[in-house]
Amino acid sequence: MHAELELGLERRIGKRSAAVIEKHLGITTVGGLLNYFPRRYLSRGELTPISEVPLDEEVTLIARVISNSTRAMRARRGSLTDVVISDDAGTAGSGRTGGGLPGTLKVSFFNGFRAKAELQPGRRAMFSGKVTRYGGSLGLTNPDFLLLDEDPETPGLDPEKLAAMPIPVYPATAKLTSWSIQKVISTLLDTLELEALGDPLPAEIAAREKFLPVADAYRLIHAPQTPADWQRARDRFRYQEALVLQSALARRRAQLAAEEATARRPAPNGLLPAFDRQLPFTLTAGQAAVGKTLSEELAQDSPMNRLLQGEVGSGKTIVALRAMLQVVDAGGQAALLAPTEVLAAQHYESIRRTLGPLSRDGMLGGFGPDAVQVTLLTGSMPTAARKQAMLDAASGTAGIVIGTHALLSETVSFYDLGLIVVDEQHRFGVEQRDALRAKASKPPHLLVMTATPIPRTVAMTVFGDLETSVLDELPAGRAPISTHVVGLAEHPAWAGRIWSRSREEIDAGHQVYVVCPKIGEDDDGDFTPGEAEPSAADLEGENGARELASVTGVVEHLRDEPALAGVPVAPLHGRQDPALKSETMASFTANQTKLLVSTTVIEVGVDVHNATLMVILDADRFGISQLHQLRGRVGRGGLPGTCLLVTTLEPGHPSRRRLDAVAATTDGFELSQEDLKLRREGDILGASQSGGRSTLKLLRVLEHEDVIARARKDAQRIVAADPTLAGRPLLAAAIDEYLNPEKEAFLERG
Repeated sequence: MHAELELGLERRIGKRSAAVIEKHLGITTVGGLLNYFPRRYLSRGELTPISEVPLDEEVTLIARVISNSTRAMRARRGSLTDVVISDDAGTAGSGRTGGGLPGTLKVSFFNGFRAKAELQPGRRAMFSGKVTRYGGSLGLTNPDFLLLDEDPETPGLDPEKLAAMPIPVYPATAKLTSWSIQKVISTLLDTLELEALGDPLPAEIAAREKFLPVADAYRLIHAPQTPADWQRARDRFRYQEALVLQSALARRRAQLAAEEATARRPAPNGLLPAFDRQLPFTLTAGQAAVGKTLSEELAQDSPMNRLLQGEVGSGKTIVALRAMLQVVDAGGQAALLAPTEVLAAQHYESIRRTLGPLSRDGMLGGFGPDAVQVTLLTGSMPTAARKQAMLDAASGTAGIVIGTHALLSETVSFYDLGLIVVDEQHRFGVEQRDALRAKASKPPHLLVMTATPIPRTVAMTVFGDLETSVLDELPAGRAPISTHVVGLAEHPAWAGRIWSRSREEIDAGHQVYVVCPKIGEDDDGDFTPGEAEPSAADLEGENGARELASVTGVVEHLRDEPALAGVPVAPLHGRQDPALKSETMASFTANQTKLLVSTTVIEVGVDVHNATLMVILDADRFGISQLHQLRGRVGRGGLPGTCLLVTTLEPGHPSRRRLDAVAATTDGFELSQEDLKLRREGDILGASQSGGRSTLKLLRVLEHEDVIARARKDAQRIVAADPTLAGRPLLAAAIDEYLNPEKEAFLERG
């Protein structure tokens, strides 16, 4: 089986087609294309409801041509052909229209000679392109199209059967249409001996679930004759995907559990009891319970592998620090891995501050020679300081080492690494966790922390190799945050009010964050998709493309903003020199800089108690979990926080739904469910914030909880009986195939 699926595509579909598929889809093997499944199916006999067509997304739809007219363009040479298409909804349509009538859409072609000739009134065609808004209504600009009145692929087929045949719609790109992909896959199916493919699903499961044989399933998912065909095929592949994924995780868990770690037992007179005695507050019940679990697992001689999730500010760092001290007491070292240098430096400062006299680095008094040395190690430190930090880690002088990816480099070694704490798991893939684990003579214990709440199904799917703990109560002193959507489309006057509101906070002695989606004017922004075709409105000069707020632009604007006269403003972003970044952050922390204009570098872990207002400009450019993380930066010092989500999108735009969701609740778990619902085709596992290719092909984590749970049971049973899957070579091969190319994307969130 495996050899056929690994064959290069050109061997089966020819060099030219293979080159096109590789260029546009990045697929090079037979297995890759065979498993490139349609995202949905259109019925030839039915027109797509135009009221349901989403804005700003690539769509494929079937419609009927109502009218076709051509005129010379005003602003440049050439002609513009306008075609109005309909879903035949007539006057009962939705009103979300493009051609002026309910259930219609306007399609514009520049110099569209083929469209002018072929798209005659009354003809039915399939269109593929990006929906944009033009002059208040929806439209398509220069889409690809395929006439459906005569289908050259299936001559002589009974018209009724032809009308019932579903048309597969593949995830297409701007340059490669769904029907071009379908043609190539159809060639592939003709040249493959599908019956020779092995089945990764164990025979007893296939029989229990009454699944189609694998060859039939491939045929019917790509070339169904009836809707029931593709539904049966999809059910089979969906279960197969869940089983492969859960078997991979179960096998990994079995491997980890079989490893031998050094037990790190609590010391009655060590640093940890001393630390607990000097804590100025009582741990919450949740912190105490999770602390007890960690303490027991650290004392075992098999490695702890635990995920700790807790809302922003739920006190995860204290829980992690107590675990680190238990390991140091037992003679080991602990490493804390942070996603950015800003955050690593902050952890370093806050951990030393929290330890007080228990930290051995020039702080007076205290625990004397038994105090713990905390060391910072990042890529941009001066050479001498970095060498000293590496020496301290390798010699065991440093009990707690805090750093970024720099800790993963080959030159860094530890004397006796007993515990790794990873902050914000979604920045680290499983391979990076493994790189750190390889630095210990015996596998170290692992604690992964995240402030992004993860629904149970996602925890089961993505972090299936980790046990999960949740901190769900906020410690005393955390004030509520109120969040408001500031819609400039309907209230343009509010633009100035934002800055006078900022001034009020500053005059009250507090500080303000302003967050922008991009750094400079020449920057595409963190989330801007690739350059799109210009829309009809752009070419006719009727609307300026929306200019996103940038850090440099906003800083310049605020220096001339009367409401902020005399207020110290500073920029912060990822392209700055590390020393400047640290200096800027220190100045903000010390309340010298009153207003910080920044990109999302402040998203995780920045902790300035005096900041009470956050203004997020072009907030619709950020994902739900990112907005939730960002707003968690205010209201940290017992002062109530306010977050303003500023947008220029008009009400009713799909991206405003995200903002309304964030404004409606501060419950991260509720938001994470909402986030997954709104992402739709996006990567549930977070490799891309919106859209993009999902590593999950047919599984939808929220919708298919029952499938995942059933597959998980099967996988646990299979792996318990055969931990290395030696007796199930096809399942083992499917795991390699599934996880290999996207292993990192899959286990790395965001």
